[in-house]
Amino acid sequence: MLAGQKIVVFGGTGLIGNKIVTACYHNNAYVIVAGRDAANPKFQELCQANTAEFPFVEVDTCDPKSVEQVLTATESYPGELTAVVNCEFPRNSEYGKDFETVAFKDFCDNVTLHIGGSFLVCQKSAEYFSLKDGGNIINMSSIYGFLAPRFQIYAGTDMTKEIEYAICKSAIIQMTRYLARYLKGRNIRVNCISPGGIIDDQPMSFVENYNEFCLNKGMLDAEDIVGAVLFLLSDQSRYINGQNIVIDDGFSL
Repeated sequence: MLAGQKIVVFGGTGLIGNKIVTACYHNNAYVIVAGRDAANPKFQELCQANTAEFPFVEVDTCDPKSVEQVLTATESYPGELTAVVNCEFPRNSEYGKDFETVAFKDFCDNVTLHIGGSFLVCQKSAEYFSLKDGGNIINMSSIYGFLAPRFQIYAGTDMTKEIEYAICKSAIIQMTRYLARYLKGRNIRVNCISPGGIIDDQPMSFVENYNEFCLNKGMLDAEDIVGAVLFLLSDQSRYINGQNIVIDDGFSL
């Protein structure tokens, strides 16, 4: 399905990113992982699980030179870079607080980290692909990028849906649309995936509350996202551009 493609996955050791790396690899793409720490045990687990030695390039997505270096580094590996998938989610140590207790400094910091990082990956990827024969950029947003949080599902837990999260994910959807239009004529596609909730050891009460809004499965496994990513990476989607694909088992209806 992806034979002949060379793909870099930013955040490729994360909850969704590692599944995307695995799926691309098993669909015959050459995959490069970009992340914050090559010593991350999750990267070693990813390689072992696939009996593969994925190239790893360290990156700080809030540093323009660092992002540029990732794209340049891909030239050391076989083939032409065809796609960038951005699953990075940078945030500071104070992230995760209720609205009333978020400090202004931390709010600004987290918004800058996530939106700024997404901006840089898009900007530098677009610059890179503009000098080539085009390319493919896939961003990762969320249902809470277009849907007001359903705070009732967090009742009885110490969880919340952070104000920064909703703002950042909303911005990523609009950034995707903006870039698709702005890059007209350059053979660069920019699309976005908005997953619903992903199972990740949440309290059972939260999962049950969440599932009440779903239609069949409920909360998703990370693997449930990869089919749409593979589709957007493939030639079957060659005229899909500027779109936000929602995968949420009907939660947002």
